[in-house]
Order: sequence, then C-alpha cells, then structure tokens
Amino acid sequence: MASPVPSTVASESTHRAQRRQAIVEAAARLFATEGYSGCEMERVAADLKIAKGTLYLYFAGKQELFFACVDWGMQQMQHALRIATENCPEPFQRIARAIRAYLAFFEEHPHYVELLIQERAIFKDRVRPTYFASRDANRGPWREFYQQLVTAGHLRDDIPVERMLDTLGNLVYGTMFTNHFVGRTVSLDEQFTGIMEIVFRGLFSEDERKSREGERLGVQSDVF
Repeated sequence: MASPVPSTVASESTHRAQRRQAIVEAAARLFATEGYSGCEMERVAADLKIAKGTLYLYFAGKQELFFACVDWGMQQMQHALRIATENCPEPFQRIARAIRAYLAFFEEHPHYVELLIQERAIFKDRVRPTYFASRDANRGPWREFYQQLVTAGHLRDDIPVERMLDTLGNLVYGTMFTNHFVGRTVSLDEQFTGIMEIVFRGLFSEDERKSREGERLGVQSDVF
C-alpha cells in the first residue's frame, strides 16, 4: 500500500503557496494605499485576519514582503502580455495586442503603479528597479521577434533592434505613468490606436514623407 505522505506533503506545499499568495496580494494593495512607511506587518496581518507571527513564517520582514509584492505585479503584467499575444501569427497584430494589454493591465491594477513609484523613491540603492529587471529578463523573445521582422524587410534595418525596443518601451512606460497621474483624456482604445498610428505610420503625410526621402538623397534638411 502506497504511503500517503507524498500527497500530504504536496497538499501542504499547495496550501503554503496559496497562503503566501494571499499575503502578497493583500499587502500589495495596502502598500499602495497606506504607503510603505504607513503599512506595518501588523496592518497586513489584521487585514488578513491572521496572527502577525504567521507573516514571519513567509517573509523575514516588511522590506522582503514589499519586494515580493512588486515582483508579483511585474510577473502578472508579463503574464497578461503572454496571454494577449499567444497564438497570434500576424506580427503587427501581436505587437498591437501586447501594447494594448500593457496599458489595460496598469489601468486595471493601478496599485502596482503606486508600488513602482514607492520602490523608486524609497529604495534608490537597488541595483536595478524591479520594473526594468523584469523588462530585461523578458526582452529576449521580443528582440528575436523584431530582428526577424527586420530580416524579412517589414521593419527598417537602419535602426538597431535594441533602440526600437527601448523607444517603444519608454513610450508605453511614460504613457502608463501619465495615465496614472493625470488620467486619460480619451478612451483606452483611442489612446492605443494613436500610439500604433504614430509609431508605425508616423506623423508625416505621404507628400511630406516623399519630400523627406528626396532630402535624404542629397538635399540638406534641418529636421531629421
């Protein structure tokens, strides 16, 4: 007869993981609303209706718990992007879905924006802020994807792929913070469409674009 120990251990491991996750999710919202300095471990324990000592079974202290909250937020954001772009064969639709999913994620989870702000303000000595560490860790597949588009002639080959990723990434990063601080003046769909139009079709009219192409062939220009 097989021993029940393995299943018991698995059950305990699952329960522990679920309890840890519940702590992180509750703490993330509390840190966002109360601020890092105003959210002590007692506050988190009271919100979860558990003993303070229980928190220390999962996290050594408030700082470790805070970092776990920020890490979880970025994992969730990356997960949202993967879900939005999976099984999407058309390359530019894939990029579009990723951009829209990014903007939608932070609109639906504004508390994670607050955590990013607090992390930057309070823990300036961190080697790499969580947001950028997460972005760098997940950039590889996108780098390969954009390079394939360049090789296939869909994207310009005179701009380094890394610069493309940085520019587009910084654009949506700044848009996310602007939305959080001052709100959007248009709908999410309109904002998303504007980004896509400007990034991939540009601001120049067709006539102006043709004129600029002529300048690139030999006519001096003060712009671009």
